[in-house]
Amino acid sequence: MKIVFMGTPDFAVGALEAIVAAGHTVTAVVTQPDKAKGRSGQAQFPPVKECAVKHGIPVFQPVKIKAPEAVEELKKFEADIFVVAAFGQILSKEILDMPKFGCVNIHASLLPKYRGAAPINWCIINGEKETGVTIQQMNEGIDTGDILAAKSMAIAPDETAESLFDKLSRLGAELIVETLPKIERGEITPVPQDEALASHTKMMSKSLGRIEWNNDAVSIERLVRGLNSWPSAYTFWNKKSLKLWRCEVIDAESENAALAGKVTAVSKDSFDVACAKGALRVWELQLEGKKRMDAKTFLMGNQVKVGDLLG
Repeated sequence: MKIVFMGTPDFAVGALEAIVAAGHTVTAVVTQPDKAKGRSGQAQFPPVKECAVKHGIPVFQPVKIKAPEAVEELKKFEADIFVVAAFGQILSKEILDMPKFGCVNIHASLLPKYRGAAPINWCIINGEKETGVTIQQMNEGIDTGDILAAKSMAIAPDETAESLFDKLSRLGAELIVETLPKIERGEITPVPQDEALASHTKMMSKSLGRIEWNNDAVSIERLVRGLNSWPSAYTFWNKKSLKLWRCEVIDAESENAALAGKVTAVSKDSFDVACAKGALRVWELQLEGKKRMDAKTFLMGNQVKVGDLLG
């Protein structure tokens, strides 16, 4: 098939690589504009652009994909189908109707659950046991199109958003190359989504990461994993921001409202913090202005005491 591929972050790279390896002709890659990064302010290619350049695929980077001039540019790329994976812009009906087989999206959840921009993070934060990827026929709604294919996978008890991101990227790459020939041969019967089962995700923001110790230990531990590696969960210690990267629930039941946020025990390689319900053991963290480190290294250079209050 002749394909225009639309995607931007690392999540989409695996799918593009798999499509190229499967022998499809990618006539163009559409991705977000380069962004300035770091102190130098030097423009950096999006990961999908780096992949496209490596394979000698033409790259189109519109500021607004729905702008008339961008739509006209898209018409120049011969394609049977547009494949979309975390592109970052909404497509107009004119674009959706442009190719012979329309536009299909690789979405990192089992639709209709977790529609929206951050399904990987929220399924961990919400304590889901299973997730997956869905290939959907795009329409004008946000992840509301008919389901063409789906694959599920279990979420490990210690899964982080970062590790799950990588797994779902690989799963999506496998599923799209399995699905494209079936679309071309007319072997797929689209299945409408059940709106009664639909759920939606909020965008990630740094403010979401502030730990409220008045919550229970189980939900705080899930927040830490669900926001790893961005935007990260954080609290405060000695008036400095303290990111928590890895914690363990050591008590899920005790009622500790009066102690919430207080350090209750310190060992040579970890320390414990009481939550309103239960307690957490901190194994990996990052103090403001410092590198990420294990708690043992942190405790060698910082005096954390029983009774210290976090938050």
